[in-house]
Amino acid sequence: MDFIYLDNASTSFPKSPNMASAMADFITTKGININRGSYSPAYDVEETIFSTRQILKELFNGYDEQYVTFTPNVTMSINTVLQGLLNTGDHVLISGMEHNAVLRPLTYLSARGISFDSIPCDTNGIIQLESIESLIKENTKAVVLNHGSNVCGIVQDIAALGAICKTHDIYFIVDCAQTAGTIPIDMKACHIDALCFTGHKGLLGPQGIGGLCLSPRISEVLKPLVYGGTGSVSHLVSMPTNYPDRLEAGTLNLPGIIGLYEGLQYINQKGINTIHRHEITLANRFIDGIKHIPNLILVGHNATFDNPTNNTIFDNRTNHASPELINTSNTVAPKNQRVAVVSITSTGVDNATLAYRLESEHHILTRVGLHCAPLAHQTLGTYPTGTIRFSFGYANTINDVDAAINGLQQLMI
Repeated sequence: MDFIYLDNASTSFPKSPNMASAMADFITTKGININRGSYSPAYDVEETIFSTRQILKELFNGYDEQYVTFTPNVTMSINTVLQGLLNTGDHVLISGMEHNAVLRPLTYLSARGISFDSIPCDTNGIIQLESIESLIKENTKAVVLNHGSNVCGIVQDIAALGAICKTHDIYFIVDCAQTAGTIPIDMKACHIDALCFTGHKGLLGPQGIGGLCLSPRISEVLKPLVYGGTGSVSHLVSMPTNYPDRLEAGTLNLPGIIGLYEGLQYINQKGINTIHRHEITLANRFIDGIKHIPNLILVGHNATFDNPTNNTIFDNRTNHASPELINTSNTVAPKNQRVAVVSITSTGVDNATLAYRLESEHHILTRVGLHCAPLAHQTLGTYPTGTIRFSFGYANTINDVDAAINGLQQLMI
């Protein structure tokens, strides 16, 4: 590649090694549908789709494969839950760090008599748990939370918030767009009713595939967002009541699910904690390298991120060890984790100009602006100008980080 890709919070790149070939093989040698054909090739594809549901259920410690349903993306997953769960008069709590994938559906639903309030966060983006009790009303039906910030990388304590939701019998909906595949998530331990994920970020799959992992109790009340054919109980003119068919009207993105399957296989091979340590080590190195550059401001949590190991890193492009030691143990990551997302702003150079020069002069790709999260930027004090975001992935190396540091040092002189 003739560029350094540091925009993994938008979509991971490069993808898992076997993803493209597996998708191409399906399209060129199979290309058939499931639930529609009563012949062996269709059953073979169905087995892979079912295996993907199983892996996702195990990855998130979900309840049953039937409650793993596929959608085009996490935004559709969130809309499916919010519009399928909420009724006129219901109240919802969100955090001050939510993405527009949550904020816009709730704003739309407010015209239908559904209200919502924001749980305050501090200037680092950490939710203030002590504020929740006073915000819960008799009609509060759900709490919706962004697990990992796509702006500053902060990860919320979903175990503590899930316990509060359980105490008050409130549905707990988690947006794990930035954490799925990089941080362990336990639906049962955290009392999560709906885990909304996307396949094209930390799960290392293609764009256009996402999904939901549901608890049995929310599945009993959830109404479909889309109605149509499922290939099952075709004599009925109403949607099936069984899962996953209830939420999967129309033809699924089978090439996308097969690509996601390959991403999940790769993650299981490497281990989530190994991936997390690698990415956080890169983020730590970047933070340490830029925090003394004049006129640069780190946004949100401005210390190095938590890392359970000592500078463990691996060069994933060459499969050679970098100067740091390799450690592939899968110890559980500590509390107060972060994802490898770092935002900065400048007091001396316009953010957009700085991002443009990083690309044009140093071939470093970042993302500048509000990152579809104006509420988060208001919380962090960076609205309306936004930030420049550097987001590191498993394929990035020490050399990538050092190039970004050196580029910023030269541009800020």
